[in-house]
Amino acid sequence: MPRYSLSLLLALLLATVPARAATLPDSGQNLCDNGSNVLVACTSANTGDAATYPRQDGRFGPDAKATAGTVTKIGGGAAGFDYSKIANNGSDLGAGVGLALGTNPTDWACTRDNNTGLTWEVKVTNAANLQHMNWTYTWYNSDGSTNAGNTGTPDTGAGVGSDNCIDNARCDTEKFIADVNTVQLCGNTGWRLPTQRELLTLVHAGAQSPSIDPTYFPNTIASYFWSGSSYVPNPTNVWSVYFGNGSTNAGVLKTGSNYARLVRGGQF
Repeated sequence: MPRYSLSLLLALLLATVPARAATLPDSGQNLCDNGSNVLVACTSANTGDAATYPRQDGRFGPDAKATAGTVTKIGGGAAGFDYSKIANNGSDLGAGVGLALGTNPTDWACTRDNNTGLTWEVKVTNAANLQHMNWTYTWYNSDGSTNAGNTGTPDTGAGVGSDNCIDNARCDTEKFIADVNTVQLCGNTGWRLPTQRELLTLVHAGAQSPSIDPTYFPNTIASYFWSGSSYVPNPTNVWSVYFGNGSTNAGVLKTGSNYARLVRGGQF
């Protein structure tokens, strides 16, 4: 029987395991309540064990390090978030300071979260584009293994469904996903609706209307965005995230019309 070194065995083992991100992003909240419902800089006095609201989030983690100027990032982003801009051809533009969205192969079109490893669609202001910020969709998923027993509402033409996207006959989430994969946004297929948990990783708790980093996710409407996660106790509903304040809600009917931001990468 052949013998292998430990390093070679570890390399072979790791090669068989899909790469997964090691961390989740922080919340983006880098201020703390002083005990009187006023947000101030975080200190041991206002978040210590004896404080009115002890051990607040803003005093710990990457957000606190960003405030102190000690956080290390691959790209850029507000607070402790770490994002990189991705071009139409899939190339990595890094922090992309000053780079604007565009249609040329090397122009910015997507954003990668360097914590989760997920790559996200970025919305634009061009109404001739699939990614236009104002397009809305009904929730539809014909896959019985992932729709919790309720397909939602397909868009079948004028007067049915959302009727508020680039093609009025394709304004449901399943068709939107298919169209984005057909054009291979940012040089890739595999685009899908995010899970509720994935969508919540974009929430910037230190910002409102929208509660997201506007530098890396411009043109975000402060409203509900669909997740792909049905509400299992009542599968006529689906989990959504409200980017006005970052809250999440399971009471949104699949028959409604909301915004959608697609993602690609290993699901979690």
